[in-house]
Amino acid sequence: MWRPRGSARLLHSPRIPWHANAMTDSQSRPLAGMLWMVATGVSFVAVTALVKSIGSDIPAAQAAFLRYVLGLVFILPVLASLLRTLPSRANLSIFALRGLIHTGAVIAWFFAMTQIPIAEVTAMNYFSPVYVTIGAALFLGEKLAARRIAAICVALLGALIILRPGFRELSPGHFAMLGTALGFAISYLLAKRLVRDLSPGLVVAWLSIFVSIGLAPFAIAVWVTPSPWHLVVLFGVACFATLGHYTMTRAFQAAPMSVTQPVTFLQLVWATALGALVFGEAVDGFVVLGGGLIVAAISFLSWREARLRRGVITPSVSEPKT
Repeated sequence: MWRPRGSARLLHSPRIPWHANAMTDSQSRPLAGMLWMVATGVSFVAVTALVKSIGSDIPAAQAAFLRYVLGLVFILPVLASLLRTLPSRANLSIFALRGLIHTGAVIAWFFAMTQIPIAEVTAMNYFSPVYVTIGAALFLGEKLAARRIAAICVALLGALIILRPGFRELSPGHFAMLGTALGFAISYLLAKRLVRDLSPGLVVAWLSIFVSIGLAPFAIAVWVTPSPWHLVVLFGVACFATLGHYTMTRAFQAAPMSVTQPVTFLQLVWATALGALVFGEAVDGFVVLGGGLIVAAISFLSWREARLRRGVITPSVSEPKT
């Protein structure tokens, strides 16, 4: 598992560790890892709640742009290293492609937040690692064993339970979230290629820069003057996202992902409660059930990978896509 070095781990990283945790039992601190992951879930639910509180006051593209621009402050600790280590032309091309795809996924995520309940956004976020597993098998030559196929089928069942096509009308927000999950999955796979040559901190920093540039024209096209309150809220989004990735890193350092992964289900529980208590959203048991199946499937994959000490592991489901 890679671990961000120094101040770089405070960066808002849309990436998560790609390698199985090889720590020994004596190094593992399960309770600490679980508590750090609880803090991660709280932070990411705060991100979702803050974005939800803005609603449609600020267009999705502009809200995403402001969030990324305000979050560039967290690049400052590695700015000197960033300027000293310029990527190769090939890697710059990958950064540009990744930035373009990530830009579309971020806009779709912000849009979905204005269309569907928090719990559904959170549950559908969980599906991105499934796309990654399939993509890694199709394009990176990773083995898709029977257990992985079974887990993917369970996750697909969970997604069908959440969406229930044919039993209810699907809104544009649902389709936006499906696109978001796919976009971030592609972004994950491109990140895996980039970390072969560059440090995680630099990969995160360049992503933030390219996404900020990519969002700029979309934001300008729909620009409305934000109030000071909107700017404070969006800076809060950047801060909580950064904090969440820091605590997530600490969780992975303390315990194997097979221990911390199931804790991410609490994020869905909190998101459901928050939506009901603060935003007046109805509690949908199908969403909780479907999200639980997806988390269970990915947790099983993580547990199997940890046992087999294999190199590559499905990403954590706890990460918000902002």
